[in-house]
Amino acid sequence: MIKTLLKFFKPHKKLFFLDMFCAVMVAAIDLAFPIVSRHAMYDMLPEKAYGPFFALMICVALFYVLRSTGQYLMTYLGHLFGVRVEADIRSALFMHLQELDFEFYDKNRTGKLMSRLTGDLFEITELAHHGPEDLLISTLTIIGSLSFMFYMEWRLALIVAILIPIFIAVVISRRKSMSAASTEVKKKLAGINADIETSLSGMKTSKAFANEEVEQDRFTQSNDSYIEARRAYFKTMGVFFATQEFFMGIMPVVVITFGGYMIMTGRMNYIDLITFMLYVNTFVTPIRKLAQFAETFANGMAGLRRFNEIMAIKPVVVENPDAEPIKVTEGNIDVNDISFSYDDNTEVIEHLDLHVKAGETVAIVGPSGGGKSTLCQLIPRFYDVTDGSIVIDGQDIRDVSKTSLRENIGIVQQDVFIFADTILENIRYGRPGATFDEVVEAAKRAEIYDDIMEMPDKFKTYVGERGTKLSGGQKQRLSIARIFLKDPKILILDEATSALDTVTEQRIQHSFDELAIGRTSLVIAHRLATVRNADRIIVIENGHITESGTHDELLAQGGEYAKLYNTQKLTA
Repeated sequence: MIKTLLKFFKPHKKLFFLDMFCAVMVAAIDLAFPIVSRHAMYDMLPEKAYGPFFALMICVALFYVLRSTGQYLMTYLGHLFGVRVEADIRSALFMHLQELDFEFYDKNRTGKLMSRLTGDLFEITELAHHGPEDLLISTLTIIGSLSFMFYMEWRLALIVAILIPIFIAVVISRRKSMSAASTEVKKKLAGINADIETSLSGMKTSKAFANEEVEQDRFTQSNDSYIEARRAYFKTMGVFFATQEFFMGIMPVVVITFGGYMIMTGRMNYIDLITFMLYVNTFVTPIRKLAQFAETFANGMAGLRRFNEIMAIKPVVVENPDAEPIKVTEGNIDVNDISFSYDDNTEVIEHLDLHVKAGETVAIVGPSGGGKSTLCQLIPRFYDVTDGSIVIDGQDIRDVSKTSLRENIGIVQQDVFIFADTILENIRYGRPGATFDEVVEAAKRAEIYDDIMEMPDKFKTYVGERGTKLSGGQKQRLSIARIFLKDPKILILDEATSALDTVTEQRIQHSFDELAIGRTSLVIAHRLATVRNADRIIVIENGHITESGTHDELLAQGGEYAKLYNTQKLTA
């Protein structure tokens, strides 16, 4: 994990070394003061050398001005260094999250991932900034102080030197328990973030069901578990700091006790004892820094460990090293004897064959859970087939780059995701480099242009979180405008109108018909009336194609499609 951290230090090494230089300067000035004071007491005060004494004190004062400057630079540059390291780590983590598959997001809650991108990384920042700085100052100060002490009186210095390793041993022993407790706190905090994200996203639903108390109870349970985790952490931290304060208090007592004995026996004088006490006081800051470093290290390592856990997860859908961009000239799709299962459980699709010609519109219908959506998610390689292959224009999709594959496929789903941004930027998401005129043309083709022009800020209208200011039909037409702007060769409509009312669905159906012209289209439909004009209709049940033909042919067969169609017709 330390290697991982140092990798992110490298781009900012100039800031790091400048910070370390200031730390060395601060430690050197702290070490110099007691020995300078000893020199003054030995050589200047007895001789009443006013001039040299006050000149020396002025120099000391100037050095403390220099020390303050160094402290300012340490605070400013050190925090700037830490923030830049944090930003790089967050960027690396976000980039990695974008590489992970649908399968990863099926298993992980958004709130917990947000916690890893924010709270965990703050602790790593603190470690990146304060860790090396505190460790360097503490080490230099302790070694330097002990060196001067041994120079003055080795027997008393030896007693102090024995106490320090004992203290360090206690710090190390307590660090492990603090690290474990800190990791548990982060897990609980991530759980709270996940619950809050879920509750806020579903706030309208909870109000509709008058379930505010249920949500409050759920939140309280998460909050209470977080309090318990913090309580255990604070208990561990309390033991740690109590032990630290004991050593802080006992060290001057030991020095005065043995130093006093040595003065009474004539083996030491008052000046050296005073100098020893100055060095003991100099110890206080680095020892506190060591203790603080132990806490920072524990928290930072816990955050870094959780960072590494995510970074160690590899995409299941792996791109070949020599993958090249796909060349979709026509849009032929060949699904050759494919099988697929989630997590090696029961197969969702078994030995399925499907061949779609360029420009053909194929409707996919059947009962829920039969494998319709799964099939359409396999074509853009959101998941990889277990057996068989999917070929587009003669190219196996596993041999081409995922980005180029998905650039040639337009997907419109039932649950359209609208970003908290303007109408313009939501449509432009289909092709980020599109001009305003191209966005306008896409809106017109998706038949949402008139609606936009009636909005207060036209294309600059802010749509709210997840498009709350738009109707269901407007959201869907916005997603259609994105696809017009993207202009892919292959189109997948995954129950894109099933959440809409019949009147709105009929209006949007015209947009879909326009969108499908010149494209190979796969249409998953719940309402069969919307796909009766498809070139071909297939019925998928339990991962198999059980029927295939035109609307009239399937009605004539009197099979599952006919039953579904007639049932819907009766209930319409």
